[in-house]
Amino acid sequence: MAEQTTLESLLEMGFTRNRAEKAVANTGNQGIERAMDWLMEHENDPDIDEPYEPPVGNVLGDTGDSQPNPAQPTVADTAEGTEVGDMDQEVNEEGGSKQPMTEEEKREQVKRLEELMRVKQAERRERERAEEVEREKQRRRQGQELLQIKQKMQDDEMKKLADQRRKEKMEDKLAKQRVKEKIARDREERAQKFGGGGSSSTGMSSPPAQPSPSSPTSQGPPPTKKEYDECRIQVRLLDGSAITAVFKAQEPLAAVRVYVQMNGNTPEGQDFTLLSPYPRHVYTELDMEKPLKELGLVPSAVLVVTKK
Repeated sequence: MAEQTTLESLLEMGFTRNRAEKAVANTGNQGIERAMDWLMEHENDPDIDEPYEPPVGNVLGDTGDSQPNPAQPTVADTAEGTEVGDMDQEVNEEGGSKQPMTEEEKREQVKRLEELMRVKQAERRERERAEEVEREKQRRRQGQELLQIKQKMQDDEMKKLADQRRKEKMEDKLAKQRVKEKIARDREERAQKFGGGGSSSTGMSSPPAQPSPSSPTSQGPPPTKKEYDECRIQVRLLDGSAITAVFKAQEPLAAVRVYVQMNGNTPEGQDFTLLSPYPRHVYTELDMEKPLKELGLVPSAVLVVTKK
């Protein structure tokens, strides 16, 4: 009476007959525990509640019609009709001494099976909780790795910008040196030209008047038209200290902000802006793209760091 007892126990525990029959058939009628394990593992299957159709065997010599052979009972017939045969077998094996379970015994068995089911459900929940914890750990590890990669990219970008600024400063220094050398050569050429012209015209009265308009000191660019290629910026930080740096006149104001972020003592992640104290002017994000020369910060200026 094992199969009948398993099926009845599942029905008394609240499982539908369709699910109970599937569990008994798919576990090969190997006991209530195997059937409960199968039900808990397949409770979320999309076809769990589809009508159970027991397999129908073809009888040798069958003409092809779909009528089942009366001599070949189905699994459902076996589940519902084996009680008599099982009872006869138990009577033969034990001499008729074993009686059907009483209602009290059935309740005790159902109670024991329900307790077993609760234990298995608790183990399943614990296993799912552990898997969820592991997934969360994996997600955090991936987030930390992504953050480290992003930080490294930012550091590389800042280092690249600093190297570029150093290279530009060196190129600017060499360009200034070349300009100075060219000015010196021009002065020497003018001095030689002026000296040669005086020696060739000693007998004439007009040459002595030539040095005044061609004086070497008057050939240089007028101070009012001097073009500055660099500007000296002093930045006052939030704690009252100051840092000073030299920038190219055509560099944007954003280069000053990047320099403050790299060399200042502003807290990491602190958003700030720059302002000019006199005349007072707060620079906006649009101003960050403008050259220092256009903003009137050439040849020197003082800026103040303020919190946004």
